[in-house]
Amino acid sequence: MDKKVLRKKMLEKRSQLSLEKIEEKSKIIANNLFNLNQYKKANFIFSFISFKDEVNTHEIIKKSISIGKRVGVPIPVPKTKELKVSELIDFDKELDLGFYNILTPKDKYIRIVPPQLVDLVLVPGVAFDKRGYRVGYGGGYYDRFFNNINKDIIKIGLCYEMQILSEVPKNSHDIPIDFILTEKRLIQCAKEKI
Repeated sequence: MDKKVLRKKMLEKRSQLSLEKIEEKSKIIANNLFNLNQYKKANFIFSFISFKDEVNTHEIIKKSISIGKRVGVPIPVPKTKELKVSELIDFDKELDLGFYNILTPKDKYIRIVPPQLVDLVLVPGVAFDKRGYRVGYGGGYYDRFFNNINKDIIKIGLCYEMQILSEVPKNSHDIPIDFILTEKRLIQCAKEKI
């Protein structure tokens, strides 16, 4: 199945989750994340800001800031399909609806920091497989971002168990993530030798 068809099918499937289910599963995923050593050790977390029926990251971001972790959120640059890291200090005050109707820092709160500061990335996606490959939303933003960061930075995909497939299509430029966290388990991705 090609990525476009798979993306459409999975987004339809995910859109059928009730708000209660999204909240319930997101809470479990957040608690599982807070208990991970990779999270506990991280000083600077780069997290997507969830929208619609994605795993809710709003509470993850707020809690991370409240316990003294630094948090960066993505600023997409549509022209180059790049992601910049902007440090967020106050979730409730500094965000506004932006590109793709996703919460984004208001101009006066954009604080671009070098991606080298990041030591943990929370990665969105539409579908994932156990090798760590993912189907995103089709922009290639995250693969470009992964290409420009230290290869040792831990990348954790956050998704619901129903988004895990035995295999997703991959291209030569796709970069696998290290872990996938669902409401049921933590998957340590098997790296394929390239």
